[in-house]
Amino acid sequence: MELEIRDVSKTYSNGVHALKTVNLTIGKGMFGLLGPNGAGKSSIMRTIATLQTPDRGEIRFDGQNIFANPTEFRRQLGYLPQDFGVYANASATDMLDYFARLKGIKNTKERKNRIDELLELVNLTEHCHKAVDTYSGGMRQRFGIAQVLLTNPKVIIVDEPTAGLDPAERNRFYSILHQLTDSAIVILSTHIVGDVTNLCSDMGILNRGSILARGKPDELVASIERQIWHKSVSRDELAQLRLSHKVISTRIVKGDIQATIQSEAAPAASFTQSTPDLEDFYFSYVPELAV
Repeated sequence: MELEIRDVSKTYSNGVHALKTVNLTIGKGMFGLLGPNGAGKSSIMRTIATLQTPDRGEIRFDGQNIFANPTEFRRQLGYLPQDFGVYANASATDMLDYFARLKGIKNTKERKNRIDELLELVNLTEHCHKAVDTYSGGMRQRFGIAQVLLTNPKVIIVDEPTAGLDPAERNRFYSILHQLTDSAIVILSTHIVGDVTNLCSDMGILNRGSILARGKPDELVASIERQIWHKSVSRDELAQLRLSHKVISTRIVKGDIQATIQSEAAPAASFTQSTPDLEDFYFSYVPELAV
């Protein structure tokens, strides 16, 4: 099971060059596509979902060009966009039954069994008769996953699924997504580093339409071992530090500004070396996030 993205580029009519020669090969399991807002993540997700065609390049699933027969590929695809609409006053059970019929599950008993199974998976059984438009953000996302899984898709795309969720709902969503990785390619698009840290065994960093880094999260982090240093600084010191060092992030710690820099050599005795994490690696590739 393999999804190949080859030299995919996309420019919109307003002149925005959203994707620039994107190349990725993604196998079964959870793949994290990490990047800031506006990086092109939704553009590549919509292209994989065959909702738009690339200007150049191709995407193949198990060797077959998905745009040659998009209807056939969509039968194997589950796509959960960041925002999706629901019908007013329609319960989860009724909506899932409706979507199951649209997806070709004609047998009433088969539909009911599948819907009951999915509602239990996403922990919505006790809320199944409530209107979905009254659900919290986390409940609605879990409903979205149930909808995506109706036909046991081989490729699952989830675009910014945890944005706006509280920590408890985020953990529930992590648990659900983790259960899908044994039998499908799951592509998680997110700007939240913790999503990738907690879920993904493979990842890429996308920014300004290009893939900047690709690999296993722990191996990427290991590549900057002994290169991360931090120091508490004043605002004036921070401005000077930016002129002489690669400042990858700043944060407020107990009221002080803590600057984190990347350097292969010890910058000064006043700096403390720290063990890198995925956030450090990410910030080292997306310098505009270093506020």
